[in-house]
Amino acid sequence: MAKLYFNYSTMNAGKSTVLLQAAHNYAERGMSTYLLTARLDDRGGAGRIVSRIGIGQDADTFGPDDDLFARIEARLAEGACACVFIDEAQFLSKDQVWQLARAVDDLGLPVMCYGLRVDFLGALFPGSAALLALSDEMREIRTICHCGKKATMVIRQDAEGRALKGGAQVQIGGNETYVSLCRRHWREKMDA
Repeated sequence: MAKLYFNYSTMNAGKSTVLLQAAHNYAERGMSTYLLTARLDDRGGAGRIVSRIGIGQDADTFGPDDDLFARIEARLAEGACACVFIDEAQFLSKDQVWQLARAVDDLGLPVMCYGLRVDFLGALFPGSAALLALSDEMREIRTICHCGKKATMVIRQDAEGRALKGGAQVQIGGNETYVSLCRRHWREKMDA
């Protein structure tokens, strides 16, 4: 039975690595997949899902106005597809998450989304909020804080290592400016 999955974590937890490994598992068994990533994230090159450990794969891209149900239907018209993989799922719109749910329900196709749950200010991304509401299954990809506890939050810091307490929700690149922390240490850094 097809499901909508949301695999979430903080920055630098290995979400893209896990996605690429899962897609590889399908390919090893001779099954075709459909990979999508956010158009605005071109750190690894336009239309590429790239992991920090150096592996990558070509993917189609999506923007905020794309109809993902129509895109998936078009992909199915080209041939069999065993699973859809979405990287940078936090950049999906609420409507796009509903479109993915429709692909699961109406086309019987599993959709596996990978993305951040919250931003550096502790707020949900719109795509993540919709995925938390609509997903059939959610899986946390874990990473750790410097204290050894599970990291659930992330800060964005300036060049001197001070936590930023404002700014745009989205900043592409700059992985070195983000630090994953447990909630306690996030609160300390943010004076919250």
